[in-house]
Amino acid sequence: MAYRIGSGVDFHQLVTGRDLWIGGVKIPHTKGALGHSDADVLLHAVCDAMLGALCLGDIGTHFPDSDAAYKNIDSKILLQKSFALIKEKGYHIVNVDSTLCLQEPKIKPYVAQMQQVIATILQVTPEDVSVKATTTEKMGFVGREEGLVAYATVLLAKQPG
Repeated sequence: MAYRIGSGVDFHQLVTGRDLWIGGVKIPHTKGALGHSDADVLLHAVCDAMLGALCLGDIGTHFPDSDAAYKNIDSKILLQKSFALIKEKGYHIVNVDSTLCLQEPKIKPYVAQMQQVIATILQVTPEDVSVKATTTEKMGFVGREEGLVAYATVLLAKQPG
């Protein structure tokens, strides 16, 4: 069986007046991520990891922020479209491992819901989707709550046959 691994990373500024979407879940907070879409940093990193595993470019190649069709789009749709590209190439997801870097809010109460959202879209079980979080101990732009970062690693396997 052929395996491919990909890694993705995404960054977004945090600003007032925007909703905070992480892992397909709306999280109550005083700030939200700034972006052309809903700016879901975790889903964007997972998209990049999947696309990168098969040398298909990155999320900006497939869903450019210069295209009005993607203005304020729900990133779950971008994840679905990225997954469709993976399936077209004959691959499926084995597992996802991800790490969020943000000072606030604490996301532990939302992790199971994020795992469920991602797993449903990627046709795996929630146990195949790891979502972890860390702060930067108040250092840098993340520590100052100016932005957040997500890292994702995805293992793909070629469908038999």
